[in-house]
Amino acid sequence: MSTDISYSYDDLHEGQQCEVKRQLLAADIDAFAHASGDHNPLHTDAEFARAAGFKDRIAHGMLLASWISAALAQTLPGRGTVYLRQDLEFRQPALPGDHLIIRLTVREKKRRGRVILDCRVCHEDGRDLLRGSAEVIAPTRTTPAP
Repeated sequence: MSTDISYSYDDLHEGQQCEVKRQLLAADIDAFAHASGDHNPLHTDAEFARAAGFKDRIAHGMLLASWISAALAQTLPGRGTVYLRQDLEFRQPALPGDHLIIRLTVREKKRRGRVILDCRVCHEDGRDLLRGSAEVIAPTRTTPAP
């Protein structure tokens, strides 16, 4: 997933975008349940999730949010980014096997190195699963990919 780069505040521009593609695996959901302690059966039990009206067990919304965090830290702005704030709206569930796209877009450059980015996690068919915005402090220097 990582491009292992960073863009300095000066190198960022409004409208700049990145995309990171990932497939959601059942193992991702299991690992997140273990790490977070959130064992809600909607996430861990397919029968329970189906009885609740879902096609299968669903990913934790915060698992998808963590992929936004990873994209901010590893891709745009990249290594050295300081995460200040996140606003999220969970719109639709993600299921094991889904192919997802994490999209970040620089919306605004503020003072003191602060940057606002629009954040989306979309299904490959274009449906928004999660959207919101993040405020970060961009790295002080650009670092190229190794």
